[in-house]
Amino acid sequence: MKITALEPFAIEVNGRNYVFCVVDTDDGISGIGEAGIGYRAHSILGAFKHLEGQIVGQDPSRIEHLWQLMYRGGFFPGGNVVASAISAIDIALWDIKGRALGVPVYELLGGRVRERVVCYPHNRANTLDELLESARETTAAGWKFVRWGLAPREDVIEPRHAIRDGVGWVEEVRKVVGDEVELCLDVHTRLDPSFAIELANALEPYRLFFLEDPIRSENTHSFHRLRAATRVPLAAGEQFAGKWAFQEFVEHDLIDYARVDLCIVGGLSEARKVAGWCETHYIRLATHNPLGPVSSAACLHLNLATSNFGVQEQPVRPGSTLTDLFPVQVEWRDGYLLPPSRPGLGIEFDREALRRAAPAQASSAPRLRRSDGSFTNW
Repeated sequence: MKITALEPFAIEVNGRNYVFCVVDTDDGISGIGEAGIGYRAHSILGAFKHLEGQIVGQDPSRIEHLWQLMYRGGFFPGGNVVASAISAIDIALWDIKGRALGVPVYELLGGRVRERVVCYPHNRANTLDELLESARETTAAGWKFVRWGLAPREDVIEPRHAIRDGVGWVEEVRKVVGDEVELCLDVHTRLDPSFAIELANALEPYRLFFLEDPIRSENTHSFHRLRAATRVPLAAGEQFAGKWAFQEFVEHDLIDYARVDLCIVGGLSEARKVAGWCETHYIRLATHNPLGPVSSAACLHLNLATSNFGVQEQPVRPGSTLTDLFPVQVEWRDGYLLPPSRPGLGIEFDREALRRAAPAQASSAPRLRRSDGSFTNW
């Protein structure tokens, strides 16, 4: 079997960009992958064009060989954009291999170590009342987690206000959902270390499952300070491309949950290596999955076959969005994703529908500011 073509799709659905890639073979078997960083969709298309020339004509079953070729073939590391394109291709290659052998991808990863994968939704949280209503809705539907972000006041986020609001909202959600539902608070890198420490320490009585991205991740040394100052479980890693970005976080036990994004880190191949490394430090996976049905399926297969698993991000129930593009998606029941029995990723895509979809638009992340008008992280 040989790879004959790559067909990328950078599309916009309901005001949001998605990036997919179909890999075709001369045996008539095609696989699909998904890339992260939709805000950089047009840059990722350029990376696909470059990578296509490296892998067309190659044997798709040599997944690790092709990963090394794509990642190291340009000599200089490609960064997050190139890694996102590699991720999509890598996931598609695993899909092809599973389809060719007639088995789900998790069988190729060593088989299942669990019967189902717990996941958490994205709860609405523009106001406290909206968050409490959303928490009641999702827990009544069977979700075992409530997750939301540290809320700005309109488009302004001031650390002192954010800390007071953050602690107050956690307290109110805990009252509403009780002690059996897990809580995750995403700071989204909006605080500096001193404020993050203040927030984390104030949240200790409420037993968070984890505090996510409390500070920016560029300066890993800052996580040493944060880790030493709080007992609240910490989660980070969603922005990391490649295993090396996780090195200091894992080797120095700076996090309790690795937020590996399969569509940025380098696909299933690289995520497996990060997972094994984390296992030696008792760090659990909390796979970052704010994307589409392909990402959801890839994360599910990894988590089914990984012993040190914590939780999978799953913004909405599979099958509730993009059904015209992906008529067969993974199955959700009572807060868990269930193992697919179909070969490959266990999903199906409509290539003609993808071709007809609106093209991705040049975009950037939403913007927040301080009260003085200065830029701050979204």
